[in-house]
Amino acid sequence: MKFKDCGTTPLGIYPVVDRSEKLEPLYRCGITTAQLRVKDMQGDELEKEIVEAIKISNRYNARLFINDYWQLAIKHQAYGIHLGQEDIIEADIKAIHQADIRLGISTHTPKEIKIALDIKPSYVAIGQIFETTSKEMKYNPVGIEDLKRWAEMVEYPIVAIGGINIDNIELVLKSKSANGIAMISGVLADGKISKEKTKKLIELFENAK
Repeated sequence: MKFKDCGTTPLGIYPVVDRSEKLEPLYRCGITTAQLRVKDMQGDELEKEIVEAIKISNRYNARLFINDYWQLAIKHQAYGIHLGQEDIIEADIKAIHQADIRLGISTHTPKEIKIALDIKPSYVAIGQIFETTSKEMKYNPVGIEDLKRWAEMVEYPIVAIGGINIDNIELVLKSKSANGIAMISGVLADGKISKEKTKKLIELFENAK
C-alpha cells in the first residue's frame, strides 16, 4: 500500500488556514498547496466549511489537504488528508488509500518518522523546526541540523513545519531538506492573509531551488 504522490511541482510555501475564505487570496498570490485545519466547528457547519474549501481549491487546481477529518475528506473527494501521529492510530488508513486520496503525516522524532514511512505516505511533515505558539508542543524544536539529518532517512517529500516565518525561512531553504514549508502565522498580518508576505515567501522559495 503506497499513497499517491503530489506531482513534480514542489509543495512550496504551504499555508495552514482555519477558514476556507483564506484560501482564495493565497491561491491568487501563487500558492499551490494549502491545508484546512479547523478546530472550532462540528456537524453541518464543519462539513460546509470543508466542502467550500475543496470547491475553491478545485477552481484553482490547488492541492488542498484536510487536517484530521478524514471521513469528510473521503466523502467530498478531497485532494489530500493530513494526519498527526495520534490520528493515524484511529483513522482507517486503508479506506483513505482505497479512496485514492493523498496522505501527509506529522512527525516529531526519528521513531515517528519510521512509523510514517511504514504507511508510505505522500509526504512526511517534520517539526516543529523552531519554537511556535500556534499549538502546545510536547517536543523540543527539531532545529536545522536534525532536519537535515532526519531528511536523509526519508525518500518522500518533506514538509518542514513549526515556527517558520519570513525572518527565518532562509535557514530552512539553505538546508535543502524541504519540498514544502508549512506555516500558519507566517502568511498573516493582523489575522488576515498578507499578499505582500505571501508573495515574498513564494519568491524566496523559488529563488532557493
